[in-house]
Amino acid sequence: MKTIYLNKGNLAAYQESASSNVMALGCFDGLHRGHVKVIQSAFLEAKERNVQLSVMSFYPHPKTVIGGKACFHYLMPQSEKEKRLCELGVDIFYLVEFDKDFAGLSPQAFVQEYLIKLGVIHAIAGYDFSYGSRGAGNMKTLKQDSGDRLEVTTVGKVEYKGEKISSTRIRQKLLEGHVEELPNLIGQSYEIKCVCAGSVLAPYSNYTLPTPGRYEVTVYNNRNSLRTEVDVNEKSIMMTREKQIPSWLEGNITIIWNRLVKAEKDQSGEFFYKYTKRESSA
Repeated sequence: MKTIYLNKGNLAAYQESASSNVMALGCFDGLHRGHVKVIQSAFLEAKERNVQLSVMSFYPHPKTVIGGKACFHYLMPQSEKEKRLCELGVDIFYLVEFDKDFAGLSPQAFVQEYLIKLGVIHAIAGYDFSYGSRGAGNMKTLKQDSGDRLEVTTVGKVEYKGEKISSTRIRQKLLEGHVEELPNLIGQSYEIKCVCAGSVLAPYSNYTLPTPGRYEVTVYNNRNSLRTEVDVNEKSIMMTREKQIPSWLEGNITIIWNRLVKAEKDQSGEFFYKYTKRESSA
């Protein structure tokens, strides 16, 4: 997969070298089940047309530019997103620099400059995707804004228990500590990469830590894995004092978040920890 960091300075050069492709559009933060459905739909369309599959995403997140959010809870860094997109069969990943100038483009200008001139012949996105200044363009206007030069496929809402699966919903579950529910939204348990030094696990940037508390987790590297417990505060993760730290647990590791361990008091007033119930995937 080729990753292209796209901005107004290099746009013309990539327009000149572009070939026909089917493009999936979206922010794709966390690559949850709804995102995967969009990309898989684009993959099948590209295969049928015998053209490349491209994905266009935006960074920083539009809410940080349009909404003025100085602190935004990303679910995964770009490097992890690239790895997952490659696994999904993507040929070209366009990561567009989202700034005020880009946010101010008219819907027609966005479609012309970032889709048609980049060789897009078929655009695929979720039903709630919007584009152009103030989000004036949407999936109902995309074909018209292209002057009928694009084919358009809209992917419907992907739900779990009657609610839309979204990055916002996943962030909320993390900030509430409900990590055991995330496989039903993401398609797998939530994972983050860390650097481990003794009992301290320092997470890489652009991940969202679950709310402070104690969690049952699985930690692993390229050779070993361990099911254990960690304590989370606002910025760091610590191995619990009760658990022995194996000698191999150093350097770059991955944490799989299994479930929250709730602190409760016994009859004598002493705290003890109790696992939260796993939510069924049915």
